[in-house]
Amino acid sequence: MATLDSKVPKGPIQDKWTDYKNHIDLVNPANKRHIDIIVVGTGLAGGSAAATLAELGYNVKAFAYQDSPRRAHSIAAQGGINAAKNYQGDGDSTYRLFYDTVKGGDYRSREANVYRLAEVSGNIIDQCVAQGVPFARDYGGLLDNRSFGGVLVSRTFYAKGQTGQQLLLGAYSAMNRQIARGKIEMFNRHEMLDVVKVDGKARGIIARNLITGEIERHSAHAVVVATGGYGNVYFLSTNAMGSNVTAAWKIHKKGAYFANPCYTQIHPTCIPRSGDYQSKLTLMSESLRNDGRIWVPKHLDDVKAIKEGSKKPTDLSEDDRDYFLERRYPAFGNLVPRDVASRAAKERCDAGYGVNATGEAVYLDFASAFDRYGKEQAKIHNITNPTKEKIYELGQAIVEAKYGNLFQMYEKIIDQNPYKTPMMIYPAVHYTMGGVWVDYNLMTTVPGLYCIGEANFSDHGANRLGASALMQGLADGYFVLPYTIGDYLSEDIRTGKIPTNTKEFEEAEKEVKDKIDFFVNNKGTKSVDYFHKKLGKVMWDKCGMSRNEKGLKEAMVEIKAIREEFWKEVSVPGTANEMNPELEKAGRVADFLELGELFAKDALTRAESCGGHFREESAELDGPQKGEAKRNDKDYAFVSAWEYKGEPADAVLHKEQLEFKDIELKQRSYK
Repeated sequence: MATLDSKVPKGPIQDKWTDYKNHIDLVNPANKRHIDIIVVGTGLAGGSAAATLAELGYNVKAFAYQDSPRRAHSIAAQGGINAAKNYQGDGDSTYRLFYDTVKGGDYRSREANVYRLAEVSGNIIDQCVAQGVPFARDYGGLLDNRSFGGVLVSRTFYAKGQTGQQLLLGAYSAMNRQIARGKIEMFNRHEMLDVVKVDGKARGIIARNLITGEIERHSAHAVVVATGGYGNVYFLSTNAMGSNVTAAWKIHKKGAYFANPCYTQIHPTCIPRSGDYQSKLTLMSESLRNDGRIWVPKHLDDVKAIKEGSKKPTDLSEDDRDYFLERRYPAFGNLVPRDVASRAAKERCDAGYGVNATGEAVYLDFASAFDRYGKEQAKIHNITNPTKEKIYELGQAIVEAKYGNLFQMYEKIIDQNPYKTPMMIYPAVHYTMGGVWVDYNLMTTVPGLYCIGEANFSDHGANRLGASALMQGLADGYFVLPYTIGDYLSEDIRTGKIPTNTKEFEEAEKEVKDKIDFFVNNKGTKSVDYFHKKLGKVMWDKCGMSRNEKGLKEAMVEIKAIREEFWKEVSVPGTANEMNPELEKAGRVADFLELGELFAKDALTRAESCGGHFREESAELDGPQKGEAKRNDKDYAFVSAWEYKGEPADAVLHKEQLEFKDIELKQRSYK
């Protein structure tokens, strides 16, 4: 087993990043003009990285499989972005953001990386405000904050329920400026299908033009992968349908270790599944838990009456409602972390209290928020003895100002007015904390190959706190990678242009073409979606919100069988030399079918419960934490980093032992 070198600098945690920057090698401005960098993915991490690297003077080639960087899935993020600004004066600090992130991740993240994230978080807000991002503001015109799950302060900056969209437009405008200057060469509708290594270093990629089908070679002195997470391994998830693992998986097969694949986040506030025909699920921002109260009926008779339509949820009195998060976790109530809230909702639904036709839904109710805000507004407007209707009207206006687009989206999908009747929600696959292993510099185990944003494993441990995905993506792209990549590239100032007419590029291109030729020529009888849905069912049933040894062993066998059938029976219509979405999907599902088996293997190997990974054999049996996840720090305080060896079942495990010098390891409790 190789020892993984995380390259964390020595010294006190609060000084590591500053001392590191003071002593790294730099590339002077004149030399940056002679260095090329490829950035794959143009969401918040990739877009901010491409813009910043180009601003510094490097020549950047940016690749997006969408028709524009504006279409990156970062645009779907709703609730907000964390930063330790302490604008509310409620006790926030860099250390508290660091502490909350490590604790929220169930002590399975690298301390030094998380502290750096907290340290640069404030810079992100300043940068985005300067770009014109329209963050919400309070009555006095200052930036407003709201609270999110897993913390006791308000540190989340937001733009209604469309924060990701506004932040992405900021990064996109910065990119556009560099595209106009000629410092970024933009390749829209291009998909990376392999990385090219020369003398052990990443020196380029093979990409497919998704409109013409042409296979292209692109060289650079370093390659940055920023292609997001792999939640679509479950088929049904909150991710865009194009989101995939292909770029990350291709670099894994070329030597980049894949870390903690079993750490998948189940988001508690999603619109419930309504039938087998669905191809994706829709997220409702976690920010709704600030003002919405989650409940199910206390009595099974009421559940039955609601399902039959003889009762409405608004007919039930307070005494007939079980606000189960407030009951079980009084210190945090509805704002417990996502993994805790998701498992609690599943437990109530499994016990028969689910309120929709499938039995997989709980209520998210805003009635008390309407009442609270309405009474406050009545006082502000000096309305004496307001009627219930007036209070409701005033309160609704406040909620609409904060979350209006989310309520509108819900009504369009469910055809129910959430201002009149409680929303229905249920957990769904959302973010992936696992990903490509990187060191403190954000470099993978392949020299010159970097991975940033959700595509890496870095900052969230076993559970991501709400509003920290956008923080990590922009921290990596704007403030971390531009420093760390310079230290590596300082040795390349005399290298010159990397040629693409070499055997390494030829071999990588041939491998890509052979796979494409197989797909379009295979005489199978089943569609790509047929296999993707089969994989998704196994993943959800046996690697979903809870896992056990028997199910995980079965999952590995079943996924391998699906994969073998896929390579015999998959049918891809059309040709290679045209726009062919089914061909794109085939390659992506082929990678999911390998990742899925490694996912199950990783979950099987980790016989503890932590964050988004809940092993049924590892739960508290008694005491105040009865039924909660039971972590095992003695045996599992490490990062699982898997080395590719052909078959997923043959992957070799390398461990990065986690050290906690600045935070005490203790049981997470939100009671």
